[in-house]
Amino acid sequence: MSGSSGVAAHLDDILYPPIEPYETGFLLAGDGQRVYWEQSGNPEGKPVVFLHGGPGAGTSAWHRRFFDPEVYRIVLFDQRGCGKSTPHVSAPDADLRYNTTWHLVADMELLRKNLAIEQWQVFGGSWGSALALAYAQSNPSAVSEIVLRGIFTLRRHELEWFYEGGASAIFPDLWEDYLAPIPVLERSRLIEAYHRRLTDPDPDVHRPAALAWTTWEASTLTLLPDPELVGSMTEPDAAVAFARIENHYFMHGGWFREGQLIDDVAAIRGIPAVIVQGRYDVCTPIMTAWDLHRAWPEAEFVVVPDAGHAAGEPGIARALRAATDRFGH
Repeated sequence: MSGSSGVAAHLDDILYPPIEPYETGFLLAGDGQRVYWEQSGNPEGKPVVFLHGGPGAGTSAWHRRFFDPEVYRIVLFDQRGCGKSTPHVSAPDADLRYNTTWHLVADMELLRKNLAIEQWQVFGGSWGSALALAYAQSNPSAVSEIVLRGIFTLRRHELEWFYEGGASAIFPDLWEDYLAPIPVLERSRLIEAYHRRLTDPDPDVHRPAALAWTTWEASTLTLLPDPELVGSMTEPDAAVAFARIENHYFMHGGWFREGQLIDDVAAIRGIPAVIVQGRYDVCTPIMTAWDLHRAWPEAEFVVVPDAGHAAGEPGIARALRAATDRFGH
């Protein structure tokens, strides 16, 4: 689950001004993977790591803007196979064997140590919320605070809601376009049917499937339609990497035990946290955030009444900035 936005001009009154990184590099993560990372803000500031969605969405320049650049040392990185990381999963014969949740958790620890960071705030939305929970539950001593948005934990009923038909109750028109590439006889297991097409090395097979998969998600992220967001997410190479990586993770349930991220919350209950959730989120409905809230009452729970899923929706952006301001000042 994503939640990126193309150009975030409508957030100028909510987020911090645009900034450029003061350092960029590639983490040599093993398995031939080069993971792009960057630092911006204050080199002596409070460390925070931004975890993008998807998986497979990559980071954007506007993601730096959730954090006060005078207070925070802001670390962004593109998870394996997407964004500026290589090898990029849009290559026809891309190999996803070395792309799992636990590879990403290990990459985060390697990056933290390479940057000589003792503790960092972990900030993630959508798939980034799942990765944040997985990382923090594995490495609680490395985490100073947690900020989560649009909670997604990859339980079977969460995946079935959005990718197997539940959300078609709300977007039946857009659902028809998501169904279109899949023959009628394969529509009882859509994630698997898409997997067969997305892993086909023939671009004439995997590209149309990736575009349909990504368009469905991009079109349903926001409370009100956002054509600019759909356009930015459906650039062909980005869409192929996004759809392939997402589908690969969903086929494996994120390599989690069913319910793991909520069941294992005891490991992080002592870490200050904020959970931000849009009331009308169709991608990751509030049911999951509510389950996490019930398991973790110590975390502040913020429901944005006029928002869907995307971090770029004004109410969500405002709540996220309020969380980082509170933890930073």
